[in-house]
Amino acid sequence: MDGAANKAVIFNSVDGVATITLNRPPALNALNAEMVSGLAEAVQAAGEDAARVVVVRGAGDHFMAGGDIKWFKEQIDAEPDKAVIQREFEAFIHPVHDIVKTMRAMPKPIVAAIRGACAGFGVSMAAACDLAIAADDAFFTLAYCHIGVSPDGGSTYALPRAVGLKRAFEIAILGDRFNAETAKEIGLINQIASVPDFEGAVAKLAKRLANGPTHAYGNTKALLNASLGATLDAQLDAEAKSFSDCAATADFAEGVTAFVEKRPAGFTGE
Repeated sequence: MDGAANKAVIFNSVDGVATITLNRPPALNALNAEMVSGLAEAVQAAGEDAARVVVVRGAGDHFMAGGDIKWFKEQIDAEPDKAVIQREFEAFIHPVHDIVKTMRAMPKPIVAAIRGACAGFGVSMAAACDLAIAADDAFFTLAYCHIGVSPDGGSTYALPRAVGLKRAFEIAILGDRFNAETAKEIGLINQIASVPDFEGAVAKLAKRLANGPTHAYGNTKALLNASLGATLDAQLDAEAKSFSDCAATADFAEGVTAFVEKRPAGFTGE
């Protein structure tokens, strides 16, 4: 898949950074069946690739405008039986959720690089990433309420944890649009860059992560993901096992030695 996937998603990997590009710019990278298939392949490829960090981005000026509503309309018009429609959309959504689960379980850091529209499942994708950087032209809306459905993609799991329950209700039920400054203020994204500086800021963050102690990053990601569902005792036990696992790595030896020798560490992820 290096350099290409199906037409709706592009995957490539260069210098330790894997990039997954949502590639339907005329539709603002809206999600349809082809993109679901391509995303599943690309996320799997990113997990298996030697890259040490993954960047998810949209082609053109937008991240993702949510589900492809024109495609939704075609499905509804083609099938008048409500029970069949229900089964077909459930069959569409489950693979989407498998993508989110794969992203959360992946031991590599995943960065969302957001420009322009980040709506519907785009918000869910951004929330499923470990870090998010947005250009100052980015805007966000969960939007599902505007077409008469409840959210999917794990947003009802991620948003209360990221922004609090009251704010999550506001985002989900009112569906209002908000800008990058608000997204950063409420904890949905980590960093904002101006449009001219955006590509450089994404590259800088990706390089920093790729050069870091990626085995320790993976253990840290697993600990953080488990923390909100764990007791204190269970979390402390998990931390002890994780720390001791990291202590047996070459990166730990290098990090300790570099600290003592007062020089930058050269981590390899091993």
